[in-house]
Amino acid sequence: MGEQARDTLSPPRIRHNKAVIDMADTSDKPSEPGGRGEPLPLLIVDGANVVGSVPDGWWRDRRAAAERLRDRLAPMARSGVDGLPGPVELVLVVEGAARGVTPVPGVRVEEAPGSGDDRIVDLAAAAAGRPCLVVTADRALRRRVREHGAEVTGPRTVLS
Repeated sequence: MGEQARDTLSPPRIRHNKAVIDMADTSDKPSEPGGRGEPLPLLIVDGANVVGSVPDGWWRDRRAAAERLRDRLAPMARSGVDGLPGPVELVLVVEGAARGVTPVPGVRVEEAPGSGDDRIVDLAAAAAGRPCLVVTADRALRRRVREHGAEVTGPRTVLS
């Protein structure tokens, strides 16, 4: 195949959060930390905030509500979401009564020992230099993660 034809068939390069993601380089990489090559973009979901945005009786069983969210998120590890194309490393942060949610393929679950917001900020700070999108409607948390270079989006991104 000629050089010109190869260029027209190349996967797109996407600019996000001051980084360029070459989809040819990330499409077959594992979503686990320590995988080969550059790390995948990071999608962090504020479990308490997203679950609380849907009035479906979540308050009766917070852990079950977080498990339903986890199951809904799993396909997004491959596909990504608006603002962060897949594949992504997807982390669901849970706290309080939602602790005990087990991970599933594609979704890592982080149990915050205290404040879920603090754990999310720690994860965003550790992702410096890599595309990172945080899903939350919490204004104070949005400001805090932006200070570490993360982008933010609301719960509808993962609920629609």
